[in-house]
Amino acid sequence: MGRFIILVLVLAALWLLLSGYFDHPLLLTFGAGSVLFAAWLARRASVLDDDSVPASLFPRILGYWIWLGGEIGKANLMVMRQALAVEPKLSPKLFTVPNPPHSTVGKVTFANSITLTPGTVSVDMRENEILVHGLTEELCDVAAITDMGNRVARTEGRVK
Repeated sequence: MGRFIILVLVLAALWLLLSGYFDHPLLLTFGAGSVLFAAWLARRASVLDDDSVPASLFPRILGYWIWLGGEIGKANLMVMRQALAVEPKLSPKLFTVPNPPHSTVGKVTFANSITLTPGTVSVDMRENEILVHGLTEELCDVAAITDMGNRVARTEGRVK
């Protein structure tokens, strides 16, 4: 029941933030109805479990997101340098990296983090490794991507 209430509060805050309506009773009623209906559907579909709402990660995941934002920024600069180069030094290749997170959420977070980082894409995810496509030799840094996976593992509470 706690996750349902949190979902309702988060959806209501998001609706208010995005709509900007604070003083129209009819629109507020429609917004409340929409929020309750969406939360009811989520509960009925059984998506409010520990994997889909990993509440235990929330204090630690914020630090990881900040770190990931910096990594995305650095990779953006590398890709931009190649995109603007007269003769880009592209050397695309496929390589595998270990997949250290233990939980499903951790593994998916790691794979999505790789894909969010410009110049790299998670192609295939296996139990203990991820197949990655890199755009340049500089972006195909197995050690850096492995460090990302270890950070995800630490974020989920499993030091590797």
